[in-house]
Amino acid sequence: MKYGIQLPIQSQSTLYAEPWEAAAGPEDLLAIARAADRAGFSYVASCDHVAIPRRLASAMSTIWYDPVATLAFLAAATERVRLLSHVAVVGLRHPLLTAKQYATLDHLSGGRLVLGVGAGHVEEEFSALGVDFAHRGAVLDECMDALRAALGPEEFPEHHGKLYDFEGLGQLPRPAQEHVPLWVGGSSPAAVRRAALKGDGWLPQGDPRDRLPQQIARIRELREQAGRQGPFTIGAIAEPLYIGTPSWHVGRRTLTGAPAELAESLRAYRAMGVDQIQVRFRSRNRDELIDQIAAFGADVGSQL
Repeated sequence: MKYGIQLPIQSQSTLYAEPWEAAAGPEDLLAIARAADRAGFSYVASCDHVAIPRRLASAMSTIWYDPVATLAFLAAATERVRLLSHVAVVGLRHPLLTAKQYATLDHLSGGRLVLGVGAGHVEEEFSALGVDFAHRGAVLDECMDALRAALGPEEFPEHHGKLYDFEGLGQLPRPAQEHVPLWVGGSSPAAVRRAALKGDGWLPQGDPRDRLPQQIARIRELREQAGRQGPFTIGAIAEPLYIGTPSWHVGRRTLTGAPAELAESLRAYRAMGVDQIQVRFRSRNRDELIDQIAAFGADVGSQL
């Protein structure tokens, strides 16, 4: 079972950001991404919001780095770790624009992109950009079809749909990968169906352990019914972690203990059929987080 991390600093919702992140910056983000690369993490991830309305700013904050710029910045400073958008709200942009940005990122990084996509949930973002919020699921469905074409091998991709229509427009460079993986985020019935039928993987929205098996079973059922074959990556977001015995209050939901204990707990995800887990560590500063990342890679990840 592989493991990745949603990077701190680049998004600072009050639901998960640590206090020290507010004063952190690019050098801290860079050091953390390099630590994950060294520790054998499968991917580092960055979120996507264009602008946060005032009504949500107190909870979500307005700190949301652009994922393409962030992942490109980190690509140049890392060697093997994959670069995941978790998730890009691709319906906010024309698919040719999205394809140009992410194809360039994949080309520059030597084929390390995983394009995670989602429908989005902030209505004001859609309104400001002139995109239909009420039908954002249908917009995402067609965006994914258009992106399949625009991120494929053809220099002049072609797509003819209800919302987007293009042909005869060349885009170089092409992605380094022959097939850019599209992982679908979200845990609603529509998102699960979209992942099963259109995606190469599923990124749940924090489903608890007791709900994951039925979601995974539903994905497998939908894929079997549709005759979908080929690789498919099932993801999960683990509980917050702290390796060792903390000397400070890390929250009641946080899993703590020796590496072997944490590995045993996390292997339950693999038993459910999960292929990769996204982990998050409690920390009081950058150095503590880097220590936790290193300890996980050395002592926990090898037991998964």
